[in-house]
Amino acid sequence: MSSAISLNVGIARSAGSSGAADAKRVLLAEPRGYCAGVDRAVETVEKALEKHGAPLYVRKEIVHNRHVVETLRERGVIFVDETDEVPEGALLVFSAHGVSPAVHASAAERSLRTIDATCPLVTKVHQEAKRFARDDFDILLIGHEGHEEVEGTAGEAPDHVQLVDGPGGVDGVTVRDENKVIWLSQTTLSVDETMETVRLLRAKFPLLQDPPSDDICYATSNRQTAVKAMAPECDLVIVVGSRNSSNSVRLVEVALNAGARAAYLVDYAREVDTAWLDGVRTVGITSGASVPEILVDGVIQLLAEHGFADVQPVTTANETLVFALPRELRPARR
Repeated sequence: MSSAISLNVGIARSAGSSGAADAKRVLLAEPRGYCAGVDRAVETVEKALEKHGAPLYVRKEIVHNRHVVETLRERGVIFVDETDEVPEGALLVFSAHGVSPAVHASAAERSLRTIDATCPLVTKVHQEAKRFARDDFDILLIGHEGHEEVEGTAGEAPDHVQLVDGPGGVDGVTVRDENKVIWLSQTTLSVDETMETVRLLRAKFPLLQDPPSDDICYATSNRQTAVKAMAPECDLVIVVGSRNSSNSVRLVEVALNAGARAAYLVDYAREVDTAWLDGVRTVGITSGASVPEILVDGVIQLLAEHGFADVQPVTTANETLVFALPRELRPARR
């Protein structure tokens, strides 16, 4: 859980530079990297490997990070797209993004043993979808078409859910009863873009209801807030994350919209083009919610080798939330 109080958003000039115009520095966003849901999902796979051994099957990528997926694959994890790729009776882990009831049913038909690593905050949105479908609402799900999380949530109530893929998707929305309309959202969206989509939806449907609580997860929101705090000071922002990671891609957009002169997404330090550093004095660094800190360390080291040795944290929240592992992997009570 995050602190509601900004802790250290003052951005000082480089220590020892006396404000020299040519001083090079790094602004390091905090919080960044692993959120509670990702930490739980990755640990779920690691504990399942320890308990059951390889091969271990995971539906889709456990989290959207290339390094994490490749590391787990080397340890004997087999990533599949659908349950029919898993041998009958084998052990299958569902990813942090969640799955639809149809996927659960398909796994049961194949007698698969399953462990559900769905982020509890995604599960919350699933429960909201089921609840409002029972009450016969039209549910406008704001999210990106084809994203696993959206597919899982929509699958809870396919006859009631209509996908709205950003502000551009609002014009095509129709509902049965304007008195019974609610919006929900994918948890990893841009906060600002989502609120713009909601504004347009409400202009079209004035009685549109809000979800009982925020659907965009605390970690997504916190990482965007930290980037907004440092971006106006940055000639360049480097976001560490994979291209299929929605929240990582959003951080690049947020950085540019908040005033960074340039922003790029990289999986590894080796993908940083040193030409980006020409004429740059301040580099901001952050990472998506599925990125291990070792990848951020690699970028910091590379920048230090190019004269950016002064690293200043930009802290906007403290995160202390921890999710328990799935019950199948919790230590036995004594």
